Amino acid sequence: MKQMNQNNLFFRARWRLAIWYSGVMGIILCLAGAGAYQMMVHAHWQGLQDEIEAVAGTLHDTLEPMLQQPDQMNPYVQNVLPNLCVVTEPCANTQQNLSDRHILGVTQTNDYYIHFRDRNYQTIATVGNLPDLEVNRDAVWQMLRDSQGRHYYQFSLLLKNSAGLPWGYMQIGRSMADYDRHLSESKLALLLGLPIGFVVIAIASWYLAKIAMQPVYTSYQQIQQFTADVAHELRTPLASIMATVESSLAMDSLPETDSRSILSVIERQNGRLSQLVGDLLLLSRLDIETDLPKFSPCCLNDILSDLVEELAPLALASDISLNLDLKTETSLFVMGNTSQLYRLFSNLIANAIQYSNLNGTVSISLTLQDREAIIHIRDTGIGIAAQDLPYIFDRFYRADRDRSRTTGGSGLGLAIAKAIAHKHRGNIQVTSELGKGSEFNVSLKSV
Repeated sequence: MKQMNQNNLFFRARWRLAIWYSGVMGIILCLAGAGAYQMMVHAHWQGLQDEIEAVAGTLHDTLEPMLQQPDQMNPYVQNVLPNLCVVTEPCANTQQNLSDRHILGVTQTNDYYIHFRDRNYQTIATVGNLPDLEVNRDAVWQMLRDSQGRHYYQFSLLLKNSAGLPWGYMQIGRSMADYDRHLSESKLALLLGLPIGFVVIAIASWYLAKIAMQPVYTSYQQIQQFTADVAHELRTPLASIMATVESSLAMDSLPETDSRSILSVIERQNGRLSQLVGDLLLLSRLDIETDLPKFSPCCLNDILSDLVEELAPLALASDISLNLDLKTETSLFVMGNTSQLYRLFSNLIANAIQYSNLNGTVSISLTLQDREAIIHIRDTGIGIAAQDLPYIFDRFYRADRDRSRTTGGSGLGLAIAKAIAHKHRGNIQVTSELGKGSEFNVSLKSV
C-alpha cells in the first residue's frame, strides 16, 4: 500500500475517489438529516394538534349540557374549570379546594389558556394566562404571536347550549415554548452532528478508497510486470534474428550452406515468436468468457489416451517411461471444450517429461471421486523448491530458468493450464519435493 501512495497516478486517483465518496455521502447525510428533521417536526406538530383537539373535544362535551342562556356563563362551569375568571365578576383565587372538584388537569398548566367569547366575539371568561393576541374569528386553527415574540397555537369552536342553540365561542390555545425549544435542541444536535459525520465520512472515504484502489493497483502492477516479461521474451528472439540478418548483410556473398544455416536460425527464432504470440492470444481469449466456445461433453479417457500416444516419442527420446492408468470402468465425461482440455493436459504431461531425469517415469491416472474426475500427473524429475511453489502458475515464471532456456519454454504453459482449468470450473494443485519429483492434480466436475 505504501508503494501505491508513492505512485502519483494512484495517489491522485485515491484522493479523487475519496472526495467524490465524501461529497456524495455528505449530500446523502444532509438530505437524510433534513428529512428526519422534517418528519420529527411533522410528528410533533400532528401530536400537538391531536392533543389540543382532544382537550377541546372533552371540554365541549362536558360544558355544553351546562350552558343555558346564550352569551352568559353558568356558575356550574367552575366545577369543571375552578380557575375560570368571568369578566363581569372579580377573579378570585380558586386554587384552594381543587381536590374537591372535577378538574380537567391539562388546563391547569401554564401552557394552556381558554378564552370564552359571546356570539359578538366579546370576551365572557378566561382560563389561565391569556396572552395579548389578535385573532381571526373566521379561522379554526391559528398560529399566533404575542408582543414578546412567543408563539401560541389556537383552536376555535362554536359552543351550543342545552337547547341546541348557539351559545358562543371557545378558543383553546397552547404555548409553543416547549415545542420550539425541543425543535431548537434537535436542530442544534443535527447541526453539531453533521460536521462530526462529515469528518467520519472523510476518514472512512480515505480508507475505503484505499481498499477500492488496491485491486486496481495490483492489476496495474501485474500489467507492468506482464509487459516487462513480454518485452524480455520478445527481445531475445528478435535480437537473435537482428544479429543474424546484420551479419548476413555485412558479407559480400553467402555460400549456400551459410544461407541455409542463417535461414534455419531465423526460422527457429520465428517459431519461438509464433509460439509466444499464440500462447498470449490464448490467455487473452481465456480471460474473456464471452469468447469461449460452447461447452459439450468431452471424454477424458480418449483425451488422455491420445495424448499419451502422441507424446510417447518425446518420452522415448528422453528415456522416460510414460504410463497411463485409467481407474474407471466406464468412460468419464466432463462439460468443456475438447481442444482446450487437450491443451491443458498436453502442457502438464509435456512439462513433466521435460523436467524428468533420464530413465525417469511419468505416470498419468484418472479416477472418479464424489462425482469429480481427478487426473494425477506424477514425475520423478528435479522437483520444485518450496519457495517457488506459490508462483509456478504465474505467467513467465520459471523455477529453473537455465533448463527452461534449454527446452525453449516461454513460462506460459502452467499459466495456460490453470486458466483452462478455472474456465472449466475445475481446480489444479501441485505438490513437489526438490530432487524427488512433482505431482499435478486436476479436478473437473463429471457429467
